[in-house]
Parts: sequence; structure tokens; C-alpha cells
Amino acid sequence: MGFVKVVKNKQYFKRYQVKFKRRRQGKTDYYARKRLIVQDKNKYNTPKYRLIVRLSNRNVTCQIAYSRIEGDKIVCAAYSHELPKYGVKTGLTNYAAAYATGLLLARRLCYLDVGLQRTSTGARVFAAMKGAVDGGLNIPHSTKRFPGYDGESKSFNAEVHRSHIFGNHVAEYMRSLEEEDPEAFKRQFSQYIKLGINADQIETLYKNAHASIRANPELEKKPERAPPAVNKRWNRRKLTLAERKDRVAQKKKSFLAKLQEQEA
Repeated sequence: MGFVKVVKNKQYFKRYQVKFKRRRQGKTDYYARKRLIVQDKNKYNTPKYRLIVRLSNRNVTCQIAYSRIEGDKIVCAAYSHELPKYGVKTGLTNYAAAYATGLLLARRLCYLDVGLQRTSTGARVFAAMKGAVDGGLNIPHSTKRFPGYDGESKSFNAEVHRSHIFGNHVAEYMRSLEEEDPEAFKRQFSQYIKLGINADQIETLYKNAHASIRANPELEKKPERAPPAVNKRWNRRKLTLAERKDRVAQKKKSFLAKLQEQEA
């Protein structure tokens, strides 16, 4: 195929149609969303549940949602910042934490919604999905995207996946970094050091967390905040009728006093 020059002239820009706002913001993949929310007509408006997994620098968010015309309805949600209640006080965004968050959420049938995140083998979104599946959710999936799957031999090593679920890959890295560069180890694992967690304790930590989640997965409601005693006003209070009349009388009095001074 020959080289074709891309012409972006006035006619091109007059006809250019921008993407939807949430696609431009990098929040929604509408191509995937359409296929995730469309339901068969013979199912009579039965909700089609989705497991939504979103990763940030500080948190793993898992939600079960279904779509309506007015927007998505969230059935329930779980966040990795809830894990300290179950004994996992740091490392809230790694593979093991993603699994534990999915386990905390697990309730009912849904479809995995990864948004615009990469779906490469070993991605943390699949850890959250695996946790939800182990907790009882029915999510269509295969083992091809779990750690331990070999694309060439098309075989799956469950031991490698188990190792990731219990954070052993983090423990191995901790040991190697501590030997090679103690200063880098202190910087990167400062929270683990502060909490007194070493590499040998990580697997036990996650085992205990999984047991605690299965024993009591309920979300603790935060107490309602009491309204402030004095509300802050960012604009001036409106004057009452009596105050407005008094203000007019004061202006009249001041004006007449100035006139008398000028005449005198």
C-alpha cells in the first residue's frame, strides 16, 4: 500500500465528530459497555449485573452494578481501604489486595467490566475477579489471564497463581531487594517496616484476612456527622423590612445634614 498524505483542512474539521465526553476523559469504553449492558428482550427487564473493577494509585474499587436509562445503579461495593479491618494494613493495591477486595464483594451473577485498563496476563483486575468468583459470584472467565498461564504450551500452573493470591511474589521481591539494596528496600517497603511485617509473615497475613472476610464481610456504616453548630455564610445576610427602612432613614438623615452644612 502506498503512502497516503493525511489532509486535515477546513472541510475535515467541519465534519469532525468528537467522541463522547467520558471517552475523551479516558473513563468509559463505549464499545465494550454496549455489549456489557445489552440484555435479551425475552428476559423481561432482568438486570444484567457487572463486576466493575477500577485501580488507582491508592485503592482498588470493586462494584456490582446494573444499567438503567437514567444511569448505572450500584448494588454493592467493596474497597481495598476496608482491608485494614481484616488485618491487611498496607500494600492495598497489589495483586493479593485486589483478590481480597473481590472476595469481600462476592455476592451474585455478573460480568467483568474492566473499562479501559489493559487486560494482559497477570493484570490485577483479574485478581479482583478471581476473589469474587471464589466468594460465590458466577462470572464467565477462563484461566488464560491469570499468572501461571503459559501461552506457548497452553498450560496453567495453579501454584504460581496461588503464590500471587497470597502475596508471595511481594515477599520474594522484599527478600531480594533487602539483600541487593537495603536503602531502596527501606524506601519502598517503609510501611511494612513501620508495621513490623516481614517477608515470612505475608502469606499468613493474607490467609487470616481471607478467613476474616468470609466470617464477616459486612460493610460498617460510618456514623452520621452532626450538623455544624454555626453554619458558615459566604454571602451577606438579607436585611429585614425594618432594617431596610431604618437604612433608608439613616441615608436621608445623613443627606439632609450635609445639605444644611453646605447652606451654612
